[in-house]
Amino acid sequence: MLKEVRIARRILGKQNILDKALSWFAPVHAAKRLRNRIAMELLGGYDGASRSRRSLKEWNPLGNDADSDILPDLETLRERSRDLVRNNPIACGAIKTKVTNVIGTGFVFKSMLDRDVLNLSDDQAELLEAQIEREWRLFWNSKDLDISRTCNGPDIARMVYQQAKENGDVFVFLPRKARVGSAYDLRLQVVEADRVCNPNHASDTDTLAGGIERNPETGEPIRYHIMKRHPGGARTVGDEWEARQAFGPKTGLRQVIHLYSQTRPGQSRGVPDLAPVIEPLKQLGRYTEAEIMAAVVSGLFTVFIETESGESGFDYSNLQDEVGRSTSDKDLKLGNGLIMELAKGEKIHDSNPGRPNTAFDPFMMSIFRQIGTGLEIPVEILIKHFTASYSAARAALLSFWQYIQSERRFFVDNFLRIVQEAWMWEAVSSGRIPAQGFFSDPAIRAAWLGAKWIGPSKGQINEQAEVKAARERLEAGLSTLAAETAELTGGDWEQNHIQQVKEHRRRLADGLVTVTQDGEEVEIDE
Repeated sequence: MLKEVRIARRILGKQNILDKALSWFAPVHAAKRLRNRIAMELLGGYDGASRSRRSLKEWNPLGNDADSDILPDLETLRERSRDLVRNNPIACGAIKTKVTNVIGTGFVFKSMLDRDVLNLSDDQAELLEAQIEREWRLFWNSKDLDISRTCNGPDIARMVYQQAKENGDVFVFLPRKARVGSAYDLRLQVVEADRVCNPNHASDTDTLAGGIERNPETGEPIRYHIMKRHPGGARTVGDEWEARQAFGPKTGLRQVIHLYSQTRPGQSRGVPDLAPVIEPLKQLGRYTEAEIMAAVVSGLFTVFIETESGESGFDYSNLQDEVGRSTSDKDLKLGNGLIMELAKGEKIHDSNPGRPNTAFDPFMMSIFRQIGTGLEIPVEILIKHFTASYSAARAALLSFWQYIQSERRFFVDNFLRIVQEAWMWEAVSSGRIPAQGFFSDPAIRAAWLGAKWIGPSKGQINEQAEVKAARERLEAGLSTLAAETAELTGGDWEQNHIQQVKEHRRRLADGLVTVTQDGEEVEIDE
């Protein structure tokens, strides 16, 4: 009814001269004309919008904004997602598969300075890039960067990404704390999503939602409100909150990293990856447990004793278990090869549950495909079951690799680059890295921050064929040695080259390689 009123108001607001004339001289005809136009708009041009079809007439979703759809259910979604990851093998495997393939052993940081903007020669740029990479490793590989001193950079990266996938989002604060023996004061403090919420659990408003306070004009975050203790932890005092500024007042650097996948404008918080498949995962777990129990019962070959009188002639009161303890009434188990004498009038009926169920595997595979589609994981990778042909397996891996590349870019842009900028700011201001013009011009700063993040390689199904294809791309000028090295092995071509030169010189010095008069190198058998 409300929709009809809205349509009528819109039509009346757009009346032309003919409509107004009919309303004056022929109001009955004008009203009939209005009803027909309303009916046509209600009918619409899309079958999916029909309200008369039996399959769709009860489907009336609400057109809420992002926060209205997400925030009321977010706590329940997080709790159920965590429970599934803890107890459901498919859910646990799905999240770990994403973490392993996206993060793996961590990203290799390669400084790539913009030489033209910085007016650097190749030699100068290479020396500075090497120095920047050494300083980054000094910072990133130390557990001092963790506010609690329990994790180094790669460990934090894995935890942060898993939290974002499992809980929907995660927060990383960037405080500064001096420590004896530490080269840098920048620290990372990972905060679980549950702790960021409205102070005193107040209702959401236009400027405060999900614990994030925003500028009412621009929508940008101003500060984050965090509980000092986890709401699910044991505590002896009442809840307390503290506010963290989103950006530094002097530097403009981010003080808080909020890692989540934003799919709608105005979305304040993220949704767990498992949210669309929570119900099928839970039901699948229950079905699996039932099938396992049925198979166990079938394996025990259970029998039932039926008496003609309806009363048991067997005395259960004097039964004992293997260690001499009395058993409860009718709590009996069949032993191997048991021969039992029955009382007069008693009959034995066997139970045949029909297990194992021949339809179990096809049904499970069908559900696995649906779950894999919702999680963007091919079913072969989801359940680690590769029985298809080489072409099918390669197609599945390539499809998954595209998703991995997208996730890596998301993680690099929304976490690693933010940490890198905050670290570089301190490294330059403390004099550990001589970056001229870093603070004077944003363009120059961006030139100093140029970097490439190399993740673990995707691996090869047919290594020989993959290497051959890489060689052909190089010969055709379609790729570079650095790109192919990173793609095939996840390594660093420059470091490989340095090591190869070193090894070659050693072999020459040890007489394992000789040079002929024609300039050809000949290896000597050891």
